[in-house]
Amino acid sequence: MKKLLALGVVFLPWKLKRWALRRFWGYRIADGARIGLSYVFPGELVMGEGAYIGHLNVAIHLGRLECGAHSVIDRSNWITGHPPKGAHFTHRTQREPVLVVGEHAAITKSHIIDCTDKIEIGPFTTIAGYHSQLITHGINVVEGRQDCKPIRIGAYCLVGTRVTVLGGAALPDRSVLGAGSVLNKAHTEECAVYAGQPAVKVKSLDADAAYFNRTRGFVH
Repeated sequence: MKKLLALGVVFLPWKLKRWALRRFWGYRIADGARIGLSYVFPGELVMGEGAYIGHLNVAIHLGRLECGAHSVIDRSNWITGHPPKGAHFTHRTQREPVLVVGEHAAITKSHIIDCTDKIEIGPFTTIAGYHSQLITHGINVVEGRQDCKPIRIGAYCLVGTRVTVLGGAALPDRSVLGAGSVLNKAHTEECAVYAGQPAVKVKSLDADAAYFNRTRGFVH
């Protein structure tokens, strides 16, 4: 019954939709936040002032989706995970099926984001382009079972189009991940360009670069 109610809520005018999401789901949505024509029903939803989720997004089977102030999830993104009390990953007792999008961060269009474990996207970071995949789970062939690890994308990062980021990977603050790259480990050096398959550091960047010192998420 609640799934049918959710489907109906998707098509409501925003003010009615916001009221229903607050009233029946207990979501914490700031007055200045907004959701377009999207099916967004995580366990918990927190949207800061000015946060925006555009059209044709799906966000389900998450424990929590947290959108910082003035963050953007643009359109046609598939965001899913494995429920906290699901049948798999029981050995991962600290697993969090959560997506945290920092303030002024942006996820553009047509990406696949698997939040079987936690994915954190830092403030002022852009997941740019199209058709990138952030995948936190896979099969452990040694142990013969499903396994998962979190992903962290730091603050003021730029993630290029058509990248793959795997569980356990991390992109340091003020870094760039080149288009088509595969990030499969946790890097630590900030102010760098990482690229390749697998991604390695290919260049250092100036910490004074304008992109790294923005006060607004939007890039002119």
